Amino acid sequence: MLDSLPHYRDKIEQLKGPIFVFGASGFIGANLFNDIFKIRKDCYALTHDATKAWRLKLLNVPFENIIHCDILSDNSVREVFEKYKPQTLFNLAAYGAYSKQSSVNLTYETNVIGTANILQNCSKETVYIHAGSSSEYGFNCTAPKETDRVEPNSHYAVSKVSAAYLLEYYAKVLDLKTLNLRLYSIYGYWEEPDRLIPKLIESVRNGELPSLVSPDISRDFVFIEDCVEAFLDAALKITSETAGRSYNIATGRKTTIGDLVETSRKTFGIAQEPKWGSMSNRKWDLAEWYGDPDAFEADFGWKAKTSLEDGLAKTKNWQDALKYEDSILPAFLNPKLNPVITAIIACYKDAQAIPFMYERIVKTCNDLKVRYEIIFVNDSSPDNQEEVINKICDKDPNVVGISHSRNFGSQSAFLSGMEIATGDCVVLMDGDLQDPPEIIPAFYEKWMEGNDVVYGVRVQREMKPHIHFFYKTFYKIFQSLSYIPIPRDAGDFSMIDRKVVKELVDLPETEQFLRGLRAWVGFKQTGVPYVRPERMFGVSTNNWTKNIWWAKKAIFSFSFAPLELMSYAGFTLTGLSILGIIWQILAKLFFFRDTPQGISTVIVLIVFFGGLTILGISFLGEYITKIFEETKKRPKYIRTRIRRGSKSYKTADEIRTLVKQLRK
Repeated sequence: MLDSLPHYRDKIEQLKGPIFVFGASGFIGANLFNDIFKIRKDCYALTHDATKAWRLKLLNVPFENIIHCDILSDNSVREVFEKYKPQTLFNLAAYGAYSKQSSVNLTYETNVIGTANILQNCSKETVYIHAGSSSEYGFNCTAPKETDRVEPNSHYAVSKVSAAYLLEYYAKVLDLKTLNLRLYSIYGYWEEPDRLIPKLIESVRNGELPSLVSPDISRDFVFIEDCVEAFLDAALKITSETAGRSYNIATGRKTTIGDLVETSRKTFGIAQEPKWGSMSNRKWDLAEWYGDPDAFEADFGWKAKTSLEDGLAKTKNWQDALKYEDSILPAFLNPKLNPVITAIIACYKDAQAIPFMYERIVKTCNDLKVRYEIIFVNDSSPDNQEEVINKICDKDPNVVGISHSRNFGSQSAFLSGMEIATGDCVVLMDGDLQDPPEIIPAFYEKWMEGNDVVYGVRVQREMKPHIHFFYKTFYKIFQSLSYIPIPRDAGDFSMIDRKVVKELVDLPETEQFLRGLRAWVGFKQTGVPYVRPERMFGVSTNNWTKNIWWAKKAIFSFSFAPLELMSYAGFTLTGLSILGIIWQILAKLFFFRDTPQGISTVIVLIVFFGGLTILGISFLGEYITKIFEETKKRPKYIRTRIRRGSKSYKTADEIRTLVKQLRK
C-alpha cells in the first residue's frame, strides 16, 4: 500500500519512456506518478508550484524527478519537451473541479489553452492520455454512452468538453495518439481531506459519521487503483482507430450517498444513525449520476475490479498506516508545512567549524520537523575544507559541496549556492558559526507567517567596544545615504523565500551586494534580533582594509550621495568664490586699501580646490569602475566541482547540465 509494488507492475514496465505526469501534485496525478515511480525512474512529476505540492513532499519525491512547468506558457512546455523528450504523457492538470477554484478565466486557460500547449509539442510517436471528467455530460448524466450528447452544466464542464474536442482534432487531423478518459467519482489514497470519502473514513475511524447531504444524491465510485490501471491500459493499447476518442471510466453502478453510508456502517460497524441534510447539497449534485464503461472494456479490456467495501477498507488502512491526523491533515491545511530549507554556507578557512555547523543545522531542522538541504560553498580555501565537506557528503545525501576555481568572495559564494538550491526557502550563513543555526526557528516562524524575507538584526556583537561602535556608525550613515530603505545592522544572515531567490539569481549585476539587493527587490520583509557571537575557530579574515572596501561597495552600489555631495560642494564653493572676489575688490578700493597681496591665501585656495577636485574625480572614478566591471560581463563565479551526496560532477558539461536542471 505505502511501499508495496502495484499489481500492475508489468504494465508500468511496458510504458515507453521518459514518462511525464502533468498535474502530479493533484490527487490522481500523485497516485499515478507514485505507482509508476516505484518501478520506473524515468518518470517525472510536472507541477507549476512545487512549494504547494504537499503530496509530493510527503512522498519524498527526489528533486531530480520534479519538474517545474507552467502549461499556460508555451515556452515553458517547449523547454521541458526539448530537454527530456517524453514518449508517454498523462495530463491530469485541471482547474475548476472544486468549488474553491472559482476563476472562470483560469478554468478555460488551464483546461483548454494548457492542453493545447502540451499537444502542440507532442509528436506522432508520443502517447498522450488526458484526464477528462464525467461532468462533461452535465444534465445528460444517467449512464450516458460516449456517443450520447454532452450537455455541460458548468464552466468547468464546458472547458473539459472543449479539451475533448481538441484531442479529437489533434488525433484526426495531425495523427496524434490522444485519448480522453472521462473519470467518474474517483476516491482513495491522497484525496483531498475535505472531500466526501476522506471525511467519511476519517469519521468512521473515530466511530462516527460526518455531516451528510441528501441520501438520494448518486455517484459512480471508482477506486484509485482501478483508475490508475485505466490510464496504463489506455497508454499501452491505444491505436489509430481509438485515438481521439473519449471513454467513460466508471463501474456502471449507481451508488447513492445513502448506499455509501450504509455500506460504511456495515463494513466498519458504525452504530450511529446518519443525519441527512446536515450538509447542504452542491448545486451540481444530481440524483442519477453514474456511467457506462462498456466501450472502454470492449476496446481496452479494462474493468473496475475493486468493490466499494474493499475500496473503503483500503482507504481506512491507508489512513491508519500514514497516521492521517498527524501527517496528511496538517500538510493539506498548510501546503508549506514540511518544507525543504536549504542552508547555504559560504566557507573560507572554516574547516574546523564546518562539522559543528553541519551538526547544529541538522539538529535545528530535526527539531523543527522540516526537511533540509545543506550547501557548503568552498570558496577556494587554502585549508583542508574540501576534504571535510566530502566526508559529510559521503554520509548525508542531503548535503551539497561546491568548489570554486578561486576566491570570489562571500557574495558570489551565496549566489553560487542559491542558483542550485532546491528548497522552498534558503538560509544564508557564514561558515565561521557567527551566524548561529539556532536562530533559524525564529526565521522559520516569521516565514510561515507570510514574510518572504526574514533577516537577522545584530543587536549586539561580541567584539571590542570601539569596533562595535564603528560598525553601528557605518550602518547609520549607510542607511541615511542609500536611495532605498536598507535595514540597519542587518547582514547576509537571512531566510529568503524561493521566489525572491529566483529574482536575486536572475539579476544581471556582476558585482553584487546581497543585503542591499535583498532590500531592493522588495517583497514582504521583517527582521529578527540576535546577538552575533565571536568566531569559534581561528581569526577573522576581515580587517580594516576589507571593512573599508565593504563600506565603499555598499555606498557606491546603493547611493548617489557622493556625487550629489560634490554637486552641492561645487555650487557652494563657486558661490563663496564669487563673494570672495567681490569682497577683494571692495576691500581694495574702499575698506582696506593697504591689504597686502599674500601668497599664503593663494596656496591655501589652490590646495583646497585641488583636493576637492581630486576627491570629486575619485568619486566619479568609483562609479566609472563599476560601469567598467558591469560591461565586461564576467561570470560571478566559476565552479570546478559540485558534489551531491556521493555523486560528483567535475567536467564543465556535467556541471552546466546539473545547474540547468536544478535552476527552476
